[in-house]
Amino acid sequence: MKATRTHGFSLIEVMCAIVILGIGVTGLTHGLNSAVNSSKETEVQTAAALMAAGQIEMLRADVYVVAGEDEGEGGAGLEQYRWRQSIVETPMGGLFEVTVTVEHVQTGKTIYQLQTMLFDPPTTSTTPPEETQRRNGRRPRTGGAL
Repeated sequence: MKATRTHGFSLIEVMCAIVILGIGVTGLTHGLNSAVNSSKETEVQTAAALMAAGQIEMLRADVYVVAGEDEGEGGAGLEQYRWRQSIVETPMGGLFEVTVTVEHVQTGKTIYQLQTMLFDPPTTSTTPPEETQRRNGRRPRTGGAL
């Protein structure tokens, strides 16, 4: 008797297809998990960078820059962060090195660090404003029409 070929898949073919499908689904799951973790890390880095930049802008908005250390907690929606700031005066008068470090509250791990230089000219001048303007080739401004 002659063996006739029936149409369909053998058990070996089905098992191979299931293994290949399983490997593909595992790879896809791992890729999606990596993408979600990367997105979360980017969100944390962005929030920390904005917090550090905000602290620097607050210093720029202040009237005077004063050397010293300061720290604080994140505001509403940023409770998981805390910041530390260090202001050190450089040998050049009026120039300050500012470092703002943002950390995770629970782990204490540094998330972001921002360093910049701020200039706040010394206010030790006893020269009247009119004399300073005259030295710079300007006349004092008067309150009349031009």
